[in-house]
Formats: sequence, structure tokens, C-alpha cells
Amino acid sequence: MKLEITPFVKWAGGKKQLLDRLCERIPENCNRYYEPFIGGGAVLFGFQPERAVINDTNTQLINVYRQLKNDAGAVTEALRILDAEPCSADIYLEKRRIYNEKIKMQKNDAECAALMIWINKHCFNGLYRVNSKGLFNVPYNNKVTGASFDEQNLINIGKYLQNADVDIRSGDFEAACEGVQKGDFVYFDSPYVPVSDTANFTDYTKDGFSCDDHVRLASLAQKLTEKGVKVMLSNHDVPMVHELYWGFRIESIDVKRSINRDASKRTGREVIITNY
Repeated sequence: MKLEITPFVKWAGGKKQLLDRLCERIPENCNRYYEPFIGGGAVLFGFQPERAVINDTNTQLINVYRQLKNDAGAVTEALRILDAEPCSADIYLEKRRIYNEKIKMQKNDAECAALMIWINKHCFNGLYRVNSKGLFNVPYNNKVTGASFDEQNLINIGKYLQNADVDIRSGDFEAACEGVQKGDFVYFDSPYVPVSDTANFTDYTKDGFSCDDHVRLASLAQKLTEKGVKVMLSNHDVPMVHELYWGFRIESIDVKRSINRDASKRTGREVIITNY
């Protein structure tokens, strides 16, 4: 029986709007589920496969998944402490400093996971952006009070990750797909091809995601197709995507966006791409 779970962070490119459409396109029979760009995990949590491999280049995000799998109670206890006092600009900056110190020291523990969740709820527009050194640099959103987490949701995420066979990885998407076999299913939700030169938001990690990476991803999707692996991808509905995935099935869908600062630009079109 599926648990009631939803993403624990607001994440650019989150799939809440497309969740039903994506889940209904997942093949009924697949051996293992792969998601090399896990992000907030909306599709994973909606599908809840018994066997899965999840991955992201954002090591702090992956640390949250690992900590919830290891001991969700430790994460929620740390979050209760963080929520115990009203926030302010000074408190936010101090917590951000502590978080960045943990990043520099590579101290990926339950407190670091809690800080990431807490900061996500108190930073501007829920953005996750880092500088060239990989340190988080998003300003405060002036949120003073209110819970930064849903305790039961985090506990349920921990239960799912413990009870299912979920391999949690951190690295490049090609490396995450090593071992994919015929009969497996892979969903790629990479950083999107920008709709304009000014819309290139790829700062989730200090390395970004380049045009060459998109070409590499399309090549991998083709190789997996030739191997007999079922593949689904999502991206912006732009010419480059149609060129990269020529020969695949491409469905265009209207969406609303919440991350754009200009409210008049919070609508757009995305595509769901499949090889089946």
C-alpha cells in the first residue's frame, strides 16, 4: 500500500503539475526504476516503486534522502529545534553560515539535512542556488513564523526509503545509469533547455548543466532505447529539444511556473518525451 508522501522541498522544475500525467505514462511492468535527476522526488513519491535507483549531483539534496532513510526522527528533531524560535534576517544568515560551514567541511549529517529543509522554506522563492565554491547564497524571504516541515511526511518518506529497495547515489547522470538493463525504466528530469538566453537557471550545483550535457543526455537516451530500456524525459517545448529527441514520441503540455520573478511569464509549455 502506498504511503502519503510529497516532496520535502520546493525545487525549481518540480513535477507537481505534471505528476498525474507522468505517473500514468510509467510502464505497468518494469524491473527497476531509475531517476538520475531526483530533485524534489515528486515522481518517485507518486509512483513508489519497490526497486529504484535515485541520483542527483546536488550532494546536499542527496544527503537529505540518505538521512531520512537512515533516521527520519533525527532530522525531524533537528527541524523542531530550528522552528522553535521566530526567524529574522540575522537568524537566517547565521543558519545559512552554519549550513555553508557544514558544506565546506563535508559534514553531511542529520543537522545538515534539517538545515537544508529549513533554509528552503526561509529563502527567497524557495530557490537553491550556489556560488562557484558550491556555497548556498540565496537571501532571506522574510518568513518569520510557521512550520518549515511536515513531520509525518518526513517520517513516511523515511519508511518508504527503508522498506523499498532504493539505491541512493550522487554523481553524473551517466554514471547513475550504469547497470541499467532491458526491462528497466528510466525517467530523466534534467535541468531544462532554457527558453531564452536570460532564463538559463542551472545553479543547483556549482557545475551547472550545459548544452553539451543536453546533447550527452539525448545520446544516452538513444543508447538506452537501443538496449531495450524504456525511457521518459521532460523538458521545455523548444526547438532544440525536438531536434535532440527526433524519433521519440513528444507530447506538448501547458504549464504554470512559480519560479519566474515576472508573474506575466509564469506560463509556458513543456514536453513529455517517451520511446514507447
